[in-house]
Amino acid sequence: MFIDYTQKGELIMNNIRAILNQKSKSIISINPENTVYDALKLMVDENVGAILVMNSEIFVGIFTERDYARKVILRGKASKETRVHEIMTPDPVTINPDFSIEDCMRLMTDRFIRHLPVIENGKLIGVISIGDLVKSIMEEQQFIIDNLQHYISGT
Repeated sequence: MFIDYTQKGELIMNNIRAILNQKSKSIISINPENTVYDALKLMVDENVGAILVMNSEIFVGIFTERDYARKVILRGKASKETRVHEIMTPDPVTINPDFSIEDCMRLMTDRFIRHLPVIENGKLIGVISIGDLVKSIMEEQQFIIDNLQHYISGT
């Protein structure tokens, strides 16, 4: 659950750090020299729509389903021969963990993107998807509804 509460059960404003704290700490990544086929297989195995591209410990880009659809299939390239660095999105839009959920939703909507790498002190610490944000918003709304129902019923 992505919502943080005080000991009194009050909602603490959500930010990206709160969401990351609830997610797995592992970062799904691939080397830019791997093939697109390798990247797609990893994405299927991990059930994700994007993976981060890392050259050793250095974050160099993101590879998404959209990159594949637009830069491989439609250009007649072969997945087993094309390298990730050839079609990844280099220098993608990133955020820091103190961004608000609302700011991330606005950024994703304005830029037509579904994944935001999270950088803190120059280091990649995770990735947030549109699904993570929607889930957090839904949980916050349910929290508010539950509290209003308790208030109305006097319990």
